[in-house]
Amino acid sequence: MALNVFGEPLIVCSTAPLTGYYRNGCCETGEEDLGTHTVCAIMTDDFLQFSLSRGNDLITPRPEWAFPGLKAGDRWCLCASRWMEAYRVGLAPEVVLEATHEKTLTYITLEELVKYSYRQ
Repeated sequence: MALNVFGEPLIVCSTAPLTGYYRNGCCETGEEDLGTHTVCAIMTDDFLQFSLSRGNDLITPRPEWAFPGLKAGDRWCLCASRWMEAYRVGLAPEVVLEATHEKTLTYITLEELVKYSYRQ
């Protein structure tokens, strides 16, 4: 069973849009996930533009990949390194900690994540 950053069972990040490396709604990871898509983040316009500027277009729909394109407010499993890159320039989106995989802690401290914790 996959665990979150608190060592508890990982909860679903999003099923609409369907996210996760394995497209099961969870930010699970494995050896084949070279990008470590483990951070359940809530998209913002600023972050989406930042990602686009880095060559990762998360905005444009890609029907051939069953990807609807993201908009502000959507939850998405981000690569830990991309989240950290955005963090360093002040553009990191909020994080749903209960849906963020524990492997994220290899790249980002819990203290840094808590600062960006999504509060409902």
